[in-house]
Amino acid sequence: MSERRAVIVIDMQRGFLEPGHPLFCGEEARGVIAPIRELIEHELAAGSTLFFTADTHEPTDSEFEVFPPHCLRGSEEAQIIPELQSYLQRGVLIQKRRYSAFFGTDLDALLKKLRVEELIVCGVCTDICVLHTVADARNRDYRVVVPESCVASFDPNAHAFALRHMEKILGARILKEKR
Repeated sequence: MSERRAVIVIDMQRGFLEPGHPLFCGEEARGVIAPIRELIEHELAAGSTLFFTADTHEPTDSEFEVFPPHCLRGSEEAQIIPELQSYLQRGVLIQKRRYSAFFGTDLDALLKKLRVEELIVCGVCTDICVLHTVADARNRDYRVVVPESCVASFDPNAHAFALRHMEKILGARILKEKR
């Protein structure tokens, strides 16, 4: 039997990818949308399971001591971007309130139930939610692949650091080729 894989699409939400929101990652970050769509199509055809995470906060969330209020539960900015909406029905939505998709969610239990061995992690921000999700995945002994063309951040230096850290320290495989 072939190895079981899952794709985890991190925080591809209107609040991070559409102008006018306090944590808009910038026009450059929108460049990952098409490669993520291609990745999803390829992996669904190969039988991988699809997960979306959504940063989802209450108005009093302690994260707002570090970042401005964003992705409030039920708000427009908390929604997955329209370009990926059609895939939601083919995946599982994990609402999270911290950087890691594993913290305070049932993601690990779902992955274990499906006997997933390898995770393909993509989305935003490379140096925040992607990095912390990859770290928690590696701490749980999942093999992790991060396609470089499918991650972005508002800080180019932090993006580059996170890719190096995930590869050299966490042991994730960084796919440098364009899909």
